[in-house]
Amino acid sequence: MWFLGRQEVCSVSLEFIRDDWPGYSLDLFSYPTHYSGDLDCVIIPHGVIMDRTERLSRNIMDDLGDHDIVVLCVLKGGYQFCADLVDRIKVLSCNSNHTIPMRVHFIRLKSYLNDQSTEDLHILGAEDLSFLAGKNVLIVEGIVGTGKTMKTLLKHVEAFKPKMIKVAGLLVKRDQNSSACVPDYVGFEIPNRFVVGYALDYNEYFRDLNHICVISESGKKKYKI
Repeated sequence: MWFLGRQEVCSVSLEFIRDDWPGYSLDLFSYPTHYSGDLDCVIIPHGVIMDRTERLSRNIMDDLGDHDIVVLCVLKGGYQFCADLVDRIKVLSCNSNHTIPMRVHFIRLKSYLNDQSTEDLHILGAEDLSFLAGKNVLIVEGIVGTGKTMKTLLKHVEAFKPKMIKVAGLLVKRDQNSSACVPDYVGFEIPNRFVVGYALDYNEYFRDLNHICVISESGKKKYKI
């Protein structure tokens, strides 16, 4: 179930990254040289993402084991997280008494222009989700910012009358304009900084970056449209 308000999410386990966390020096990691000067720091290394994703997959198995589910992957920013999460669930299903038969469907949301969320939300691939009727649905998203986009998607999915909806978000951003939406499964809660990498983009750049990084001001100017 989708939770509204932090007081209702006592059962949700998430990693909290402080506002004053400076991140890791870029010198400690390998990253594409074409992004030199475009990043401030590494906020979450790829290995940490993988470890956290495995933990989330176990939580999902504990909750949803033996349920048939439809995974609704939110493109484009959620594709890497979804692929890794589904892969780890499959491994657990093959090596435990519980199993989760899964179907995967892809939809695309677009609401950002440069580093700002806009009111103009486009949902592609979600025109007819009638096959979700009576199904258990796991929505997988890369990042939840203000929560407005996810609330709109959730309302859209609910119209097709699924049996149950769970939401997994790799990142939840602390935002003063947040509608206080928190997914059922959260990887990391991060400061209100614009992050890229691990399929999260800035105007379609940085998806080829393994780590989650904070984009620099010069990077924003370089790739601004």
